[in-house]
Amino acid sequence: MTTQKFMGRNQLIDRLAAQVGDRARAVAILQDRGHLYPGTEKLTPAGKTRDQMTAEERALDRAARGTGKPASAFAYDPTTNRARIKNGNKR
Repeated sequence: MTTQKFMGRNQLIDRLAAQVGDRARAVAILQDRGHLYPGTEKLTPAGKTRDQMTAEERALDRAARGTGKPASAFAYDPTTNRARIKNGNKR
């Protein structure tokens, strides 16, 4: 993923479509994740929550959920859309 498009709020579908290269594929992924209602592009409550986040906030949230560490323990890299543990927080 190398796109820097659609990094802000209310761009969940557009962001993923830019990442995967196809809007229909992005919609299918979001439906599978439970962020869109099946067969629609209408956001579920969980999808609305994610849509209100920026790309940075979503990356920090993914990292925090995956490790159990607080989001503040991570630094965001917009070029990779990933969050990495900050130096000194490796415990």
